[in-house]
Amino acid sequence: MTLLKRAWPWLRLLLGAGILAALVARLGTSAFLDGLHMVNGVSVLAALGIGLLTTVFSAWRWCIVARRLGLRLRIGRAVADYYRALLLNAVLPAGVLGDVHRAVQHGRTEGDVGRGVRAVVLERTGGQIVVLALGAAVLLSRPALLADMTRELLPGGGALALTAAVLGTAAVAGLLTVWALRRRRRAGKGAGALAGGLADLRRGLLARSTWPGVVLLSAAGLVGHVALFVVAARAAGSAAPVVQLVPPLTLALLVMGLPVNIGGWGPREAVSTLAFGAAGLGAAQGLSTAVVYGVLTLVASLPGVAVLLLSRPGTAPARPALAARIRGLRRDHGPVAVAVAPES
Repeated sequence: MTLLKRAWPWLRLLLGAGILAALVARLGTSAFLDGLHMVNGVSVLAALGIGLLTTVFSAWRWCIVARRLGLRLRIGRAVADYYRALLLNAVLPAGVLGDVHRAVQHGRTEGDVGRGVRAVVLERTGGQIVVLALGAAVLLSRPALLADMTRELLPGGGALALTAAVLGTAAVAGLLTVWALRRRRRAGKGAGALAGGLADLRRGLLARSTWPGVVLLSAAGLVGHVALFVVAARAAGSAAPVVQLVPPLTLALLVMGLPVNIGGWGPREAVSTLAFGAAGLGAAQGLSTAVVYGVLTLVASLPGVAVLLLSRPGTAPARPALAARIRGLRRDHGPVAVAVAPES
């Protein structure tokens, strides 16, 4: 199990690369290249505008959850940190390292890394619950779509094997989680950590003063993501009605949370290809749409570059450290020194 845990980061990258390789083997490179060439100025501007809205909604959701857990978080800082996280998620292989960074950074600033991490996990969980609910609604309203996607898989044995590998990897991730919890419990820390996590879950996500706002902001953000996918479909040349596009696009969004991707690429393109083919919109059209969407999400995260350039580590000490420093200056030199402390 220890060997599997160490190999897991590389395994998920290999699976993501394998999915993309299977798509290239089945449809060729033209669908990828066409998707890259189809990005235009209008779609870029739309991506920046929609990205601003979805980022503000997500950052607002983060603020609600963090404040319920007793952490301070202003909306301006939350938006900046979220943009930086989106950029890092898009350009780094694992697809989640940006969220890890903002969670740890905020936790260090507030003097409680564990609670900072739980705030981000709960915030993202709230968003995923809404995506899962919409995905379930799509499957219930279009039960034939999943059956048609299965038939699309059958001719391509490689794609079927890779899909099975994705599901198997998700199962392995679950086993690793269970194993980690059991190991912590044996060490005498699991019970306390579990109790603290459940308490934060009740306060940060399930409280009556929290979940309505989380649900509404998650739904608004999801509408934005679907709208950006529609923009991508139009840029890729699809003239299908929006009502016909929404089900396959929603399924593509649904699998983006699987931890087997390379900067978000992999499962999204595979499911978009299958879902478009099953819906009669063309498998190649689905792949091109997913590629355009991937490029547009990167464009939407580009304000994070400015955040990275403007945020220089070490120029702004964390609040707990700054507060301790001020208390020491006040004790040693009196109140006059406090006025010049932030400038030194």
